[in-house]
Amino acid sequence: MILKEMTGLAFLQAMQKGALPYPAMWDTMNIKIADVSTGEIKFIVMADDRHTNSQGGVHGGFSETVMDSVTGCAIHTMLEKGVGFATTDLTVKMVRPIPENVELSAIGKVINLSKNLGVSEGRIVDESSKLYVHATASCFILNR
Repeated sequence: MILKEMTGLAFLQAMQKGALPYPAMWDTMNIKIADVSTGEIKFIVMADDRHTNSQGGVHGGFSETVMDSVTGCAIHTMLEKGVGFATTDLTVKMVRPIPENVELSAIGKVINLSKNLGVSEGRIVDESSKLYVHATASCFILNR
C-alpha cells in the first residue's frame, strides 16, 4: 500500500500534482488541493446543486465533510511513513450559509501533535477572507 511508503506530506503533495488520484468522495464534494505544507493545507471547494438541502440551501453536511477532510489532512501532513489517523471528534460552527457555485478556500492547520493525538482547526473563507465555517478536530494517531 502506497501510504506505507510515503510520509503524509509526500502523499498529499503527490495528489496535488496529479501523481496520485484524489479520493472519489472529493469529486462529489468538489475538493481540490491548492497548497500543502507541513502542518497546513488549503483546499479549493465549491458547493453545487448536489449539495443542497430540501430548502434549496447548501446542506450543513457539505461544510462538515469539508472540515473533516481539511482538518484531518492538516494532521496527515505531519505524519511519518506508515502512520495514519482517525478523527475522534469534530466541532463545526457555521457562521453564515455557504453560497452555491462560488469557489471558497478551506484551510486546515495543526494546533498540536503528540505521539497519540493530533489537534487541528479548519476554516472556510471567501476570497476576501470572510469566514463561513470554523471547526476544530482531534484525531487519534495510528501506527499501522
